Amino acid sequence: MKLKDKVAIITGGGTGIGRAIAELFATEGASVVITGRRPEMINEVQGGITASGGKCLAIPADISNDKDHEKLIEQTLKAFGKLHILVNNAGVLTVGSVTETDAEMADQVFAINVRGVFHLCRLALPEIERSGGGSIINISSTLGEKVVPAFTVYSASKAALNMMSKSMALDYASKGIRVNIISPGVVDTPIHAARKIDDMEAWEKQFAAMHPLGRIGKPIDIAKAALFLASDDASWITGANLHVDGGINLT
Repeated sequence: MKLKDKVAIITGGGTGIGRAIAELFATEGASVVITGRRPEMINEVQGGITASGGKCLAIPADISNDKDHEKLIEQTLKAFGKLHILVNNAGVLTVGSVTETDAEMADQVFAINVRGVFHLCRLALPEIERSGGGSIINISSTLGEKVVPAFTVYSASKAALNMMSKSMALDYASKGIRVNIISPGVVDTPIHAARKIDDMEAWEKQFAAMHPLGRIGKPIDIAKAALFLASDDASWITGANLHVDGGINLT
């Protein structure tokens, strides 16, 4: 097992990519701590993992709330005594140009996609160092580098996340902590549910055509990349931005 005896926190672990990462990490031997704003969702994931013989703790939390970050770290250490891996997966998507996006929404996007990651990393880094080092994986987006219409605030938040990740990778390399980025393309997750048209087949065909490999992503595609970056297989990789996007970054 690639993550035996490791402890991992996964934010946004109740659905989509976060759920897939939590389930895969648990299968690979990690004790996983999942967080999300909807207790019923993370409790369902916890139940499935523990029923399969894995170790999982579900902690309701809002990633934009600093107090919830403190609770998350405290309860993780109380339950498992250490921390090796942090996957910052929770995020919010907004669509619109500058004039189509109100200030409140822009603030929310940055509070979750950037500031929430900053503050949670700020608390987690000393604990990962005390545990002997480890890995931070930040889930970004191809839109952090690729310009498309009407994603101004979201793209800006992911670009900020990318640079923050690379800066942390440099600052904490000497501490034995690796920081890497995964940039997905369009993945079939609840974050895209509001954008789906009534005809699911047509939706998939439309978005599959954007990707040179001819399909949209699945949460497990991202989870497998996260497993690689969290494991010793990636022990000489830090500051990387791994595009798991069906080649959409090439277009």
